[in-house]
Amino acid sequence: MTAHFPWLSTIILLPLLATFAIPFLPDKEGKTIRWYALGVGLLDFALTVFAFGQHYSLQNSTFQLAETYPWIPQLGINWAVAVDGLSMPLIVLTCLVTTLAIVAAWKVTNKPRLFYALMLVMYSAQIGVFAAQDMLLFFLMWELELVPVYLLISIWGGQKRSYAATKFILYTALGSIFIFIAALAMAFYGDSVTLNMAELGAKDYPLVFELLVYAALLIAFGVKLPIFPLHTWLPDAHSEASAPVSMILAGVLLKMGGYALMRMNVEMLPNAHVYFAPVLAILGIVNIIYGSLTAFAQDNLKRRLACSSIAHMGFVLIGIASLTDVGFNGAVLQMISHGLIAACLFFLSGVTYERTHTLMMEKMGGIGKAMPKVFALFTAGSMASLALPGMSGFVGELTVFIGFATSDAYSTSFKVVVVLLAAVGLILTPIYLLSMLRRVFYGQENPQLAIDPWFDAKPREIFVTLCLLIPIIGIGFYPKIATQTYDVKTVAVADRVRDALPVLAQKQPDWQVAEAIVPVPRID
Repeated sequence: MTAHFPWLSTIILLPLLATFAIPFLPDKEGKTIRWYALGVGLLDFALTVFAFGQHYSLQNSTFQLAETYPWIPQLGINWAVAVDGLSMPLIVLTCLVTTLAIVAAWKVTNKPRLFYALMLVMYSAQIGVFAAQDMLLFFLMWELELVPVYLLISIWGGQKRSYAATKFILYTALGSIFIFIAALAMAFYGDSVTLNMAELGAKDYPLVFELLVYAALLIAFGVKLPIFPLHTWLPDAHSEASAPVSMILAGVLLKMGGYALMRMNVEMLPNAHVYFAPVLAILGIVNIIYGSLTAFAQDNLKRRLACSSIAHMGFVLIGIASLTDVGFNGAVLQMISHGLIAACLFFLSGVTYERTHTLMMEKMGGIGKAMPKVFALFTAGSMASLALPGMSGFVGELTVFIGFATSDAYSTSFKVVVVLLAAVGLILTPIYLLSMLRRVFYGQENPQLAIDPWFDAKPREIFVTLCLLIPIIGIGFYPKIATQTYDVKTVAVADRVRDALPVLAQKQPDWQVAEAIVPVPRID
C-alpha cells in the first residue's frame, strides 16, 4: 500500500527543518524553546501514528509508504524511504522515547536553544536510519545522529564528559567506515552499480565476498549494539550523559545496531548469515555473562544500568542467530522491550541524581523513605528489566529462548549449552538489580544527603515514567500489541534465510573455503 502524501519524508524532515526556526524564537530563559521543541516532537509522533494507522497494513511483509525521489541522479542516488515490520515499530519507539526525553529535559537552562535543536536533529536522524532504503542515505543518517550525541554529552555531561564524548565518537565513527566500505563493495559488484538496498540484496554474490561484507557490517553494527569487545564506550557515555540523552542512547541508538543487523546482515546477506549465526550465538552468550558480571562491579548507578544493557542486547544476538521466525520475533520484541525499560530506568536514575547530586551508590542508602514514589517507580522498572512475568522483558527473553531451542539449525548439545549459559544471565540479572535497589533505597540514610521529603517525584516525572511503564506492562500481558506489527516480516526473513541453503549447497568451492572459516549450522 502506497500513500500519495509523502508521509515518511514529512516525518523524517519535520524535526530537522523545525530546528532552523529556533534561533529566531524570542526567548532568553528557554521556556518558549522547550515548548516549541515539545510541540514539534508531539506533532511528529502524531503524524507517525496517523500515517501508520491509516496507510500501513500489518498483513503485508513488503515495504510500504515507499517514496523515491531523484537526489543525485548523476550517481543514481535517490532519496528512497519505506517501512516494513522491522522498521515500523522501531520508528514508533523512537518517536515515543525521544518525545519523552524532551519532556525529561524540561529543566535544562544551559544553552537551551542548542540543546533542543540537537534533540530535534537527532529525532530526524534516528527515524531516517530506520526508514532509509538507499545505502548512502542510510549512511548519512547514521552519521548525522553521531554529531548531536557527541555535543549533547560533551556540553551537558558530567565531569568526564569530554573523555566520554570523544570515546563515543571515535568508536562509532571508526565503525561507520566499515559501513561505507561494505556499501561500495556491494554497489560496484556485478554489472549494475546501485545503492538501493532491495537491489543490493537481490545480487548474486560469491560466498567469500558475502562473508567479508558481512564481517565488515558486523563490526560496524557491533559497535552500536554493542557487542563485546566493541562495547567499552557505552558505560562511559551513559555515566557522563544527562538523563534525557541516556534515555535516547539506551532506548533508541542501541536498537539501530540490532535493526541494521537484521536489515542488512540477515535480510540482504542470508548466505553469509548462515555461517555467522553460531558466532552471533556465542557473542550473545559473552554479552549476557560479561555484561551481568561487569554490572556487579559498578558502584556508579548509571554504569550498572549501562552494563545491564550490554547483557540484555545479548539476547537480541541469540534471537538473530536462531535462524527461526520465532527467534527473529523474539529479537525484535527484545529490542522494543529493552528500549522502553532502559529509557525508564535511565530517566529515574536522573531523577534520583537531581535529588542526591550523586550517582555513587555507596553515598546513597535509605532514600526510599524520603522518595517513596521514586522508589516504587524504580522498583517497577527494575522488575521489568529482570524479566518478571507480566512485563515485556519476560516475554522478549522467553521468545528468544524458545526460538533458539526449537531451531533445527544446530545440534542438540550446542543448543543446550547456549540456552543454559544464557539462563545464567537470568539468574545474575535479578541479583545485581535487587542489590542496586537495596543499596540505593534501603538501609541507613546517609545524613549528608539531607533529602527533603518534598523532593519526591513530581507530576511531570511520574507522567514520563508511566508513559514507559504502561506499554511495558501492556506488552507483558498481551504481547500481540507489539508482535502483530512485525510477525509477517520476521516469517518472511526467516524463509529467505532458509531458502539460501539450497543455493549454498551448489556453491561447492566457496562452501569449502567458508567451511574452514566457521562451522555452518545445517537446517534439515
